[in-house]
Order: sequence, then C-alpha cells, then structure tokens
Amino acid sequence: MLYGDGTSYLLSILTVLLGFGVMVLFLRWTFSSGKSVVARRPKQGGEREYGLFVPVATPATMIEGEQLRLRLIANEIRGKLVQTTDGPRLMVFEQDEKIARSILAAPPPPPDRLR
Repeated sequence: MLYGDGTSYLLSILTVLLGFGVMVLFLRWTFSSGKSVVARRPKQGGEREYGLFVPVATPATMIEGEQLRLRLIANEIRGKLVQTTDGPRLMVFEQDEKIARSILAAPPPPPDRLR
C-alpha cells in the first residue's frame, strides 16, 4: 500500500475540496454586486431626488446656505445643506417644511456683539 490504510489520502482530498469551497464562497462574496462593504461615492442629483427631504431655500453660495442652516438649528429644526445639480439647496424633512419656511422668512436676529 502506497498510502497506508487510505484515510490520509481521503483526508487530503477532503481538505483540498474544503479549501476550494471556501475560496469559491469568498470570491463569490467579493465579486457579487450590490452588497459591498465599502460605501459608494454619493451621487449628485436634482433637488427632488433626496427622499424625505424637501428644499426650503436656494442660497447663492454654500456659505450663505450654512448660515441659513444654522438659523434652523438654533430653532431646533434639522436641516441639511446639499449640492444638487441645480445648485446648493437647504433641505428639511417634509413635516418641518412650513416651520422652516416661516423661520427663514423672518428677518435674521441681530448679531451678538462683544462688549
């Protein structure tokens, strides 16, 4: 007998098959589409392509938009400043839209001055 009683030969074949099976599963997971562990780069869309968010302001620059967003945060309204294909937009959730528009329509408070 070249391989003894045959169990070592059978064990080596099973080990190779098991390793091959693990490799196939790993490669299938690696090259499958739609289940990546790495986050995809955000896609820029139009102002109506942001799900539950609706635009409430169209600032000329991102700096102006950030100032408007800070006014909303001061009034406890969650806002998001996004760069859309139409330019910068200040977005809020649908249920906060009326409140956010009324806050942004009011004149801004005077700046705090150091004494």
